[in-house]
Amino acid sequence: MSESLRVNRDSSEVAVIGGGLVGLAVALGIQQQGQQVTVYDEGDVAFRASRGNFGLVWVQGKGDNMPAYARLSRLSSQLWGDMAQQLEQHTGIDIQLSQRGGVFVCLTEDELEQRVQMLNGMAANHPEGYPFEVLDHQQVKELMPDIGPTIPGATWGPEDGHVNPLYLLRALVQRFEALGGKLVNAGPITKIKPDNGQFVLESVGGRYSCNKLVLAAGLGNKALAPMVGMEAQVFPNRGQVLIAERVKHFLDYPTGHVRQTAEGTVQCGDSKEDVGFDSGTSTDVLAQIANRAITMYPLLKDVRLIRSWGALRIMTPDGNPIYQQSEQYPGAYLVTCHSGVTLAAAHAGPIADWIATGKADPNLELEKFDGRRFKL
Repeated sequence: MSESLRVNRDSSEVAVIGGGLVGLAVALGIQQQGQQVTVYDEGDVAFRASRGNFGLVWVQGKGDNMPAYARLSRLSSQLWGDMAQQLEQHTGIDIQLSQRGGVFVCLTEDELEQRVQMLNGMAANHPEGYPFEVLDHQQVKELMPDIGPTIPGATWGPEDGHVNPLYLLRALVQRFEALGGKLVNAGPITKIKPDNGQFVLESVGGRYSCNKLVLAAGLGNKALAPMVGMEAQVFPNRGQVLIAERVKHFLDYPTGHVRQTAEGTVQCGDSKEDVGFDSGTSTDVLAQIANRAITMYPLLKDVRLIRSWGALRIMTPDGNPIYQQSEQYPGAYLVTCHSGVTLAAAHAGPIADWIATGKADPNLELEKFDGRRFKL
């Protein structure tokens, strides 16, 4: 066996493929239970939604076609405060979590009516209650005095919020490693071989063995999942983002399209584009994003833009996560979603508990997230 393909005999009990927000949150949760975890990350040259996302902890409207996903999003939102507090306590990193509620601003009466219908439909599927409020223009202005004069109204979700996703990623890494977790920049994992109840992973950096395996490689799961008897129907969806210079504080609440960071910069986005694996930007879409932001907040008209980027979301055919253990190779798990920020607390909590113990809380209804639903 060549030196470059030696098996690392010191491999951990659990291997997580993917060092983004999803993989690190799951890895941290498992590591906190005393199991030795190694995260194998592709490296900096990768499609990394964790560094390009909008930073929202968003509940309102999420899971409109799957009540179990709506409940999971709400659960994660409820767990977020404790996770943020623990991360800051142990790492000294303030991830800037704010959960004062969120506002989805509608530009037209038709848009507002459609959104209210969608949220009313969700409320009908949640007998335990699904909190939201419909705001007219004056009520929106009371919350956000700088709202544009043409805005007819908005919807308000008390469980919504936002964080700094870069600080979150840094805090997860720091806490994970402090607990003894290992983060290996192994390059892309190109092969997984089940071997007598274990799994052997192969990359350009070597071969590694583990007893339990978590696929959290985002778009990479599509190629990896069949190697352990599963199928990950995932595809890229691009979102573009604009960042404006620091301005005076004017926005206390995140919205679905504009948020102001703790440092004062303004983030605008929420495009959804089917462009394959192109993570670039385009002036026409950025112009649409800017026009919506200016309509919402006219004060942004004269604010200078300082950068922009595109990032790829990890989408499934129905837009909902996949959580699945392989029937063919027990001990191999698939975890994929496009809401790595919102679901981070759930991933570090009950999802990690499920993987660590092999037993899921029935209230999570994980059977409804099984990837085989797309074959029905």
